[in-house]
Amino acid sequence: MSGVIGAMRRTLLSCTSIVHGGTARLCARLAAATAFAAITSPADAAEPGMIDTTMALFAGLHRQEAAALAVAASVLGFSVVAAILLMRTRVRAAKIESQLRAENQTLQSESDRFRALLFAEPQVLISWAAGEDRPDISGDVALLVPQGAAHPPQRILAFGTWLQPEQALAIDHAIDALREAGEGFLLNLTTSAGRTIEAMGRAIGGQAIVRIRELSSVRLELAEMTIRHRRLLEETDALRAFAAVAPMPIWAKNATGGLAFANAAYAQATEAANVPDAMTRNLELLDSADRGEMARALAEGRPYHARVPVAISGQRRIFDVHALNVAGGSAGMAIDATEADALGAALVRMAEAHRRMLDQLSSGVAVFDAHKRLAFYNDSYRRLWDLDPAFLDSNPDDSSVLEKLRAARKIPEQQDFRAWKNRLHEAYRAVEPTKDTWYLPDGRAISIVTTPNPEGGVTYLFDDVTEGLKLQRQNDGLLRVQRETLDNLAEAVAVFGGNGRARLFNPPFARMWKLSAEELTQQPHIETIEQWCRPLFDDDAAWQALRGAITGIDNRSSVQLRLERRDGSVLDCMTIPLPDGATMLTFQDVTDTVNVERALRERNEALETADQMKVDFVHHVSYELRSPLTTIIGFAHFLNDPATGPMSLKQSEYLGYITTSTNALLAIINNILDLATIDAGAMTLDLGPVDLRKTVEDAAAGIQDRLARENIALSVDIDPTIGTFVADERRIVQVLYNLLANAVGFSPQNGTIALSAKRSHDRVIFSVTDSGPGIPAGVKDKVFDWFESHANGSRHRGAGLGLSLVRSFVELHGGKVRVDSVVGQGTTVACEFPIDQTAHRNAAE
Repeated sequence: MSGVIGAMRRTLLSCTSIVHGGTARLCARLAAATAFAAITSPADAAEPGMIDTTMALFAGLHRQEAAALAVAASVLGFSVVAAILLMRTRVRAAKIESQLRAENQTLQSESDRFRALLFAEPQVLISWAAGEDRPDISGDVALLVPQGAAHPPQRILAFGTWLQPEQALAIDHAIDALREAGEGFLLNLTTSAGRTIEAMGRAIGGQAIVRIRELSSVRLELAEMTIRHRRLLEETDALRAFAAVAPMPIWAKNATGGLAFANAAYAQATEAANVPDAMTRNLELLDSADRGEMARALAEGRPYHARVPVAISGQRRIFDVHALNVAGGSAGMAIDATEADALGAALVRMAEAHRRMLDQLSSGVAVFDAHKRLAFYNDSYRRLWDLDPAFLDSNPDDSSVLEKLRAARKIPEQQDFRAWKNRLHEAYRAVEPTKDTWYLPDGRAISIVTTPNPEGGVTYLFDDVTEGLKLQRQNDGLLRVQRETLDNLAEAVAVFGGNGRARLFNPPFARMWKLSAEELTQQPHIETIEQWCRPLFDDDAAWQALRGAITGIDNRSSVQLRLERRDGSVLDCMTIPLPDGATMLTFQDVTDTVNVERALRERNEALETADQMKVDFVHHVSYELRSPLTTIIGFAHFLNDPATGPMSLKQSEYLGYITTSTNALLAIINNILDLATIDAGAMTLDLGPVDLRKTVEDAAAGIQDRLARENIALSVDIDPTIGTFVADERRIVQVLYNLLANAVGFSPQNGTIALSAKRSHDRVIFSVTDSGPGIPAGVKDKVFDWFESHANGSRHRGAGLGLSLVRSFVELHGGKVRVDSVVGQGTTVACEFPIDQTAHRNAAE
């Protein structure tokens, strides 16, 4: 009823707002009709009287009222329909609300039940909504972090406070991957308190959820088994991967003997196309005999180990094969030992060669193995200790050998032999070799080097150093003598090592350079010594040469210098490289010698000047005398000519004297001029073939009158096969004439002069021998000097130019002159001329 009244109120308000003035009555009527219709029940409205009454009410309306009534009726109808729909909607909403409340209660019950189930065991849930950083944490947080004011639940996210650092880092990375990429994870962790927990992360419904719970009892065992299973799988995968790529053949066989696994190396060794091909064809690596032996060993439950040959691609290789029984079959591998086998054989050969080499050593060698038994000895060892070969061949131990030597008094006497032997046997446990010297009762000194062997045992090396020690004592004595000798030398001596430092010096060295002996004992460098010595001598070039000679490596040659110091003294300096790489530096004070040398040199220069003046004077005089002498000779010949008129016998005799003297004087002048020409280097030889016989005859013809006057015989001996040689014939005649004239002058009356000519290889040798008084030893070196004339008891009187001219002409031909003389037995002068004059064609140049 209240709804009807409300509808009427709204209708009247609508009418009032739409119709103004005259329509009020219409609205009132419409309202009355509406009220009437609303009050009247549907059953009453169906009665005829009621319908008539209603119709009568509407029939009394005029046109405008009818329009207004229609509008009002329309509005009223809409309002009634809207009200009905609203009422029906509210009824339906109330029904849905009731259903939702019932469902909510059901869901709440289920949520409580699920929550109770979820937290039936201690665990913590952490969830992050999509796009949010703040997590929702629920569950028993105290399981991991004690909850309280000081420790809020969010502290559980500080994993480093309750986990090990590595595990905290792992769960951090896992949660980051879960939130960013939705990657789930499952981790088994151990807290700092020792609890084992499980952390699981999943992405569910747009949320990242992490569940952390403690593992115990069965679940803990399952987790541990899972971890072990995972590790075993990883190890299995790693081992399978390693076996697949291992360079040595690896295989596994099932109980029937078929291949269950093979790697690429096995397929290659069996010349299969690939691993499946090898397994399909069940290819075998070993030959039938080796396979049978391996099968028998495995059948007996023993592992099989053998080194067998295998043919691979036509090449023979050596493999170490190892096989053993495993669950469900057997497994094996073959390791290529070809190189090892070759190296082993080479090692055996090397060891044998080593043994042969040790047998040749003069040092005694004895090798004892790890059990202290003699494994090897050489003949020098046996002879050194004079041991029985049968005893040594029985491989005695070290102690037995020492006891035998001790019994024979061949090793040093020891107060406590056992302790001494124990110290000696410490070498079996040592790492570094040791060296000692034994002084034997027989007076010998034996050096023993004990070297531990890498494979165990020791090697003894015995050397008889008796002579070495004796030589060392002698060397020490020599060094002391050398030291005393150096200290007492007048020369200053210093020895510098290869590093340029002074290793040795004597007192004169320190005194000569005004150096401190204490500073020199510190082994200063040559550059430091140079700085100390520069106040006395500062020639940079000389010091650089000395530094180079002392510190040089490539050019180790001796250096000789003369140093003129500021104090006026003169030193002769010499560096001498020593065999050990050191350098000896010596200084000798030659000030007095230099002063005497200078005086002698000045005197010699004065004498040479005077001699040159003499020679120049003789040359000048010779040229000046030749012209008037030629005139005299010419007029003498003119007077001797019968056409000039007769002369008395006395005049003819005097004219003969004049001619003889002028000819002798002309010969002397010509000799002087020839010598001057040769000395000036202006003489040129007129080379050509020389007839030796004719040359000798021409030379002998010039002295025939003197031979006849002195009654001296001339004996000529010319080799028939001598032939000819190239020379200046006129000068050869001149040489022979001067030799014969000199021999005639020194030969006694009724004596004999011998002239011989012979060929010797590439030379022609003339020799003239007289029987005169000979030449004394003190005069022999001067016979070729100008104007040297010595009678030596003979009647010879000459200008002393003949032999000088002989030597000059012979040397001009490239030959040489030799004088052999014995006092009282005569003299032989031999001249040698080279047959080939090509190298001496311009000898005077």
